[in-house]
Amino acid sequence: MTEARTEVGRTAAMRGRARAIRAAGGIDAAVAGGALPKMIDTTLSEGLVLGLLRQGVSKYLAIFGHGSTDLGEVLRIYEEEGVTRTFSCRNEVAMAHAATALRWQYGEVPAVVTSIGPGAMQAMAGALAAASNGVGVYHIYGDETTFGEGYNMQQVPKEEQGLFGQMTAIMGRSYVLHTPEALRDALRRGALTVNHPYRAGPFFLLLPLNTQPAHLALNLAALPERPSLPALAPATEVSIEEAATLIATTGKVAIKAGGGTRGHDAAVRKLAEAAGAAVVLSPGSTGVLPDAHLQNMHVGGSKGSISGNYAMADAEVLVVMGSRAVCQADCSGIGYKNARHVININGDFADATHYNRTTALVGDISVVANRLAEGLEAAKANAGKREWLDACAAKKAEWAAYKRARFTADPVCDPVWQRPALTQPAAIKIVADFARKIGAAKFFDAGDVQANGFQIVEDDRTGDTFTESGASYMGFAASALLASAIADKPRYSIAFTGDGSFMMNPQILIDGVEHEVRGMIVIFDNRRMAAITGLQMAQYGAGFRTNDGVAVDYVRLAGAVAGVHAVHGGWTADELGSALQAAHAHSGLSVVHVPVYAGDHELASLGAWGQWNVGNWCAGVERIWLEQDL
Repeated sequence: MTEARTEVGRTAAMRGRARAIRAAGGIDAAVAGGALPKMIDTTLSEGLVLGLLRQGVSKYLAIFGHGSTDLGEVLRIYEEEGVTRTFSCRNEVAMAHAATALRWQYGEVPAVVTSIGPGAMQAMAGALAAASNGVGVYHIYGDETTFGEGYNMQQVPKEEQGLFGQMTAIMGRSYVLHTPEALRDALRRGALTVNHPYRAGPFFLLLPLNTQPAHLALNLAALPERPSLPALAPATEVSIEEAATLIATTGKVAIKAGGGTRGHDAAVRKLAEAAGAAVVLSPGSTGVLPDAHLQNMHVGGSKGSISGNYAMADAEVLVVMGSRAVCQADCSGIGYKNARHVININGDFADATHYNRTTALVGDISVVANRLAEGLEAAKANAGKREWLDACAAKKAEWAAYKRARFTADPVCDPVWQRPALTQPAAIKIVADFARKIGAAKFFDAGDVQANGFQIVEDDRTGDTFTESGASYMGFAASALLASAIADKPRYSIAFTGDGSFMMNPQILIDGVEHEVRGMIVIFDNRRMAAITGLQMAQYGAGFRTNDGVAVDYVRLAGAVAGVHAVHGGWTADELGSALQAAHAHSGLSVVHVPVYAGDHELASLGAWGQWNVGNWCAGVERIWLEQDL
């Protein structure tokens, strides 16, 4: 009876605090108004919820298990009082993707909650997308008890301490709450990790089963707040002036706008125009310069484009902005064959000094770029760049004609479908144009859909396309739609996914209906992993084990979930257009199944325009890399 009375008292105390916070509009207001005392007696679980609430985190995506029941009880009470929201999911990987999308697309910081063991391992795997794309999200996992009284079910069965904490520390930053009083330190470190201006990523909080309900004396006023960090830039003008002189005295200047330039659209455009530079995009930075802008050369890199890779290869001075120099972006380090100097604008020292002969302008991209642009404007540095920009424009026109031939290609007879089907570039272009027409955001899944997608999209601002090219995680796009059901101000979104990627996380059909997603999944079905088949054919002349002989009726499969509107995308451009309109008219989640051609027809792909350190290409790429000075 004593334990029962204690639990009733604990529940009543939690409910009272939650009501006070709700009525006052926040923890600080509740303390200031006397509705809550500054010092409270609580548990680690409630302390964590209060601590995250003080940082603005009130939304949880959860799959509860025996390793998270105490935290789940706190979240139940706080949700009943209207302070937090918890969204139940069915797969930890998909849940991690949805949380990543919520932060990436909408700027809201959520927390992912799982149990101990396999659930935590799955969520951690999904966190690779957040880590690779610099997206800050909290991950909260159950963990083994601290008394060492014997193996806990689902812990790593090894005689060693804190193994999950060690694993998560490799993926991002991690904190095992072995001692409840360490909560303040954990939250301080977490706040800086998930809100870091240049190197954000997932922060992992490990909650041992027995410390979750442990007693904690907590000072509410001492809970760390979300940090407000100033935009930094070089303290002197020396490096700015050096960069300006290099740009002004060089005829061929290219800007490589990496994923870090997302949201810095105005600064990218101002610097490009002041420098007279050709701008080459990364897969994750489409839209930082309007698509039709004369200096936008489109994507460059191992997949790349005719115009983007031309600008990379011929530029004499390279201005890198917000790029990690990954293989897909810089052709495995050999994409700038004529560059004799680099100007690198980045907030991270390692990334800013990646190349030799670099003038590193470390700091906030907009602040640094605007300062540099002002100096270039004063010096009229864009004068004399006409010949270079005209040559780039000719390559852009060549790329446009090349794409147009593939976008307008007639359906091609496919050996699997036994009839003509749209090529993937043509089908993706139709859906991308439809998304633009209705103002929808686009999410691209890994594989051939993603590779074609970032060559196809024609964005005029960041935030219209999200391509998870950092980890290339199959199943990300469809899972990301769940974020639109969680966000305060949702936007209609379309997931572009292949048949293989969709089947990685099909439970979005159930979660989407449960949480009332309004969005669309378009499945481009070529019955194979076309991106890998293409690599195998290009490298070894034969495909191997990248397709199957199992037919799936995706319309029936998706339609079996009550609330999902599934339609066939047809075999022609007109039929696909009609299917998209019908799917968009649905008030919830819709699925469009589009059979697409797979094969070696010359119009079936947008091709690759760079060099990549994979397979039997490695030796050639490495030889060039060894001989290059940059």
